[in-house]
Amino acid sequence: MEDLTGLKKEFIKAAEELEPRLTKLSDGFYHHPETGLEEWRTSSAMQELLKEFGFSVESNLAGMPTAFRARLGSGKPSIALLAEMDALPAVGHGCGHNIAGTASIGAAAALSKILSKRLPKDKGSLIVLGTPAEELGKGKIEMIKAGIFNDIDASMMVHGSSKRTVVKHFLGLIRLNFVFHGHSSHASAYPEEGINALDAVILLFNAINALRQQTRTDVRIHGIITDGGRAPNIIPDRAEANFYVRANDLKELDSIKKRVINCAEGAAVSTGCRLECTEVGELNAPMKINLSFVNAYRKSLDYLGLEEDRQAPEKNVGSSDIGNVSQIIPTIHPHVPIREGINIHTHEFAAATITSDGHRALMEGVKTLGLTAIDLIFDPKTLHEIKKDFQRQE
Repeated sequence: MEDLTGLKKEFIKAAEELEPRLTKLSDGFYHHPETGLEEWRTSSAMQELLKEFGFSVESNLAGMPTAFRARLGSGKPSIALLAEMDALPAVGHGCGHNIAGTASIGAAAALSKILSKRLPKDKGSLIVLGTPAEELGKGKIEMIKAGIFNDIDASMMVHGSSKRTVVKHFLGLIRLNFVFHGHSSHASAYPEEGINALDAVILLFNAINALRQQTRTDVRIHGIITDGGRAPNIIPDRAEANFYVRANDLKELDSIKKRVINCAEGAAVSTGCRLECTEVGELNAPMKINLSFVNAYRKSLDYLGLEEDRQAPEKNVGSSDIGNVSQIIPTIHPHVPIREGINIHTHEFAAATITSDGHRALMEGVKTLGLTAIDLIFDPKTLHEIKKDFQRQE
């Protein structure tokens, strides 16, 4: 086995030499945010940098023009760094994907300087997957369906946050759309001739509010009315609501989905409406936690002299398509701290990504990802324990 201490010192030196380019790249993504499946400029810049550092690049994967796969080396083990790239409408990089994506790209570029010299032929592959449309809950799922993850042993990425955490939970997510069809009539002159579709939507909300009292603490049900009618004096013959249903495991998620649909069916019966129920998009799976992988990343933090926030990890959180990846291969999604007191999906968070705090977080991600990748590629025991942990949970 290689002298990992020497390899890691070489890697850190290479990463620090790249810092001006990487911070400029991340800042550029902030100034030119692109939403899901429209990340043309961002994806192209990522691919060009990886080509410069010796990666072979395939673009337009899984039917998504901005998705790509970059590869250095060949054979096993095959370790993937995931590069998210999409921004949010109106908020720009309020989720910090300019930092998340650039951290994976930067780690790969710095690793290339040592892997090209130290990695024997056919003894390992470093792969970067450009994964678009995370905010749409779509990109990684499409890549899974296309078999892009089939030959990968483990994957990882980092994400900006207000705290440094390694264990990141995500809830499973199902998106439900309900359309109620009634019959219009003049609301004052002939109310008895109408069937009020908006009444059905209101009953749906009230039924779900009652349902929440009898659900587990990890369950989240939240929705909006997207169509409530056109004028107060016309009984709405159509009304629509969209709901997100979340839970910490697939069994509970399916159970809650059925109970929410029951609420909608009851509302339709009560008002005399006809119901259309549609599951929108793909299911986002919960995150499968791999503690052996978590410990490997913690080892990288120790190497850098960094301390994890030791508060109990928050379990009742959002959802992401990386949960689907974690169900098929060992995967981690640690958080790098930008600044205390700011939260994602805000203008304040986006602006912080281009400050000195944001740059520090970016370089922390570059270094921790690269150091962990070195352990996975060059220390067979580390990857073996990670795979054992994954198999125990199947």
